Amino acid sequence: MNTLTYKGYIGSVAFSEKDNVFFGKIEGIDGLVNFEGESVRELTEAFHEAVDDYLSYCKEEGIEPHKSYSGSLNVRLTPEMHSRVAALAKKMGISINAFIKSAVEKQVSMMM
Repeated sequence: MNTLTYKGYIGSVAFSEKDNVFFGKIEGIDGLVNFEGESVRELTEAFHEAVDDYLSYCKEEGIEPHKSYSGSLNVRLTPEMHSRVAALAKKMGISINAFIKSAVEKQVSMMM
Protein backbone atom coordinates (compact mmCIF):
# COMPACT_ATOMS: atom_id res chain seq x y z
CA MET A 1 0.00 0.00 0.00
CA ASN A 2 1.26 3.46 -0.84
CA THR A 3 1.11 5.97 1.99
CA LEU A 4 1.73 9.59 2.90
CA THR A 5 3.01 10.78 6.29
CA TYR A 6 2.36 14.11 7.97
CA LYS A 7 2.55 15.12 11.66
CA GLY A 8 2.84 11.46 12.62
CA TYR A 9 -0.29 10.45 10.72
CA ILE A 10 -0.40 7.99 7.86
CA GLY A 11 -2.67 8.41 4.88
CA SER A 12 -3.48 5.55 2.54
CA VAL A 13 -3.16 6.28 -1.18
CA ALA A 14 -5.08 4.70 -4.05
CA PHE A 15 -5.98 5.68 -7.60
CA SER A 16 -9.34 5.48 -9.32
CA GLU A 17 -8.79 5.04 -13.04
CA LYS A 18 -12.52 5.51 -13.65
CA ASP A 19 -12.59 8.88 -11.88
CA ASN A 20 -8.97 9.81 -12.73
CA VAL A 21 -8.31 10.81 -9.13
CA PHE A 22 -6.00 9.85 -6.29
CA PHE A 23 -7.76 9.29 -2.98
CA GLY A 24 -7.10 8.07 0.53
CA LYS A 25 -8.01 8.23 4.16
CA ILE A 26 -6.21 8.93 7.41
CA GLU A 27 -5.30 5.60 8.97
CA GLY A 28 -5.19 4.76 12.68
CA ILE A 29 -7.87 7.13 13.95
CA ASP A 30 -11.36 6.73 15.33
CA GLY A 31 -13.52 8.04 12.52
CA LEU A 32 -13.29 8.38 8.78
CA VAL A 33 -11.38 11.27 7.21
CA ASN A 34 -10.93 11.10 3.42
CA PHE A 35 -8.95 13.22 1.01
CA GLU A 36 -8.41 13.31 -2.76
CA GLY A 37 -6.61 15.09 -5.57
CA GLU A 38 -6.07 14.89 -9.31
CA SER A 39 -2.27 14.99 -8.95
CA VAL A 40 0.25 13.83 -6.37
CA ARG A 41 0.72 17.45 -5.34
CA GLU A 42 -3.04 18.00 -4.89
CA LEU A 43 -3.35 14.71 -3.00
CA THR A 44 -0.50 15.64 -0.66
CA GLU A 45 -1.97 19.08 0.00
CA ALA A 46 -5.42 17.57 0.62
CA PHE A 47 -3.90 15.03 3.03
CA HIS A 48 -2.11 17.77 4.99
CA GLU A 49 -5.33 19.81 5.12
CA ALA A 50 -7.31 16.75 6.25
CA VAL A 51 -4.85 16.07 9.10
CA ASP A 52 -4.86 19.72 10.18
CA ASP A 53 -8.68 19.82 10.08
CA TYR A 54 -8.88 16.57 12.04
CA LEU A 55 -6.52 17.88 14.72
CA SER A 56 -8.47 21.14 14.96
CA TYR A 57 -11.73 19.23 15.29
CA CYS A 58 -10.30 17.03 18.04
CA LYS A 59 -8.99 20.06 19.93
CA GLU A 60 -12.35 21.84 19.68
CA GLU A 61 -14.22 18.74 20.86
CA GLY A 62 -11.69 17.91 23.60
CA ILE A 63 -11.08 14.40 22.30
CA GLU A 64 -7.87 12.39 21.95
CA PRO A 65 -6.93 12.43 18.26
CA HIS A 66 -5.33 8.99 17.94
CA LYS A 67 -7.22 5.76 17.65
CA SER A 68 -7.33 3.73 20.82
CA TYR A 69 -6.04 0.18 20.63
CA SER A 70 -6.75 -2.51 23.20
CA GLY A 71 -3.32 -4.12 23.01
CA SER A 72 -4.90 -7.42 22.03
CA LEU A 73 -4.24 -8.63 18.51
CA ASN A 74 -5.21 -11.79 16.65
CA VAL A 75 -2.52 -13.04 14.28
CA ARG A 76 -3.29 -15.60 11.58
CA LEU A 77 -0.51 -17.99 10.63
CA THR A 78 -0.35 -21.08 8.51
CA PRO A 79 -0.54 -24.29 10.57
CA GLU A 80 3.11 -25.00 9.66
CA MET A 81 4.26 -21.56 10.87
CA HIS A 82 2.16 -21.90 14.04
CA SER A 83 3.87 -25.22 14.74
CA ARG A 84 7.33 -23.74 14.16
CA VAL A 85 6.60 -20.77 16.43
CA ALA A 86 5.30 -23.08 19.15
CA ALA A 87 8.42 -25.24 18.93
CA LEU A 88 10.77 -22.25 19.10
CA ALA A 89 8.85 -20.69 22.01
CA LYS A 90 8.96 -23.98 23.92
CA LYS A 91 12.68 -24.31 23.23
CA MET A 92 13.21 -20.79 24.61
CA GLY A 93 11.01 -21.53 27.64
CA ILE A 94 8.47 -18.81 26.86
CA SER A 95 4.87 -18.67 25.73
CA ILE A 96 3.87 -18.32 22.08
CA ASN A 97 2.48 -14.87 22.97
CA ALA A 98 5.82 -13.78 24.48
CA PHE A 99 7.67 -15.12 21.43
CA ILE A 100 5.46 -13.20 18.98
CA LYS A 101 5.55 -10.05 21.13
CA SER A 102 9.35 -10.15 21.16
CA ALA A 103 9.54 -10.73 17.39
CA VAL A 104 7.18 -7.82 16.70
CA GLU A 105 9.07 -5.50 19.08
CA LYS A 106 12.38 -6.34 17.39
CA GLN A 107 10.94 -5.74 13.92
CA VAL A 108 9.34 -2.44 14.91
CA SER A 109 12.51 -1.17 16.60
CA MET A 110 14.49 -1.95 13.42
CA MET A 111 12.00 0.05 11.33
CA MET A 112 12.00 3.17 13.52
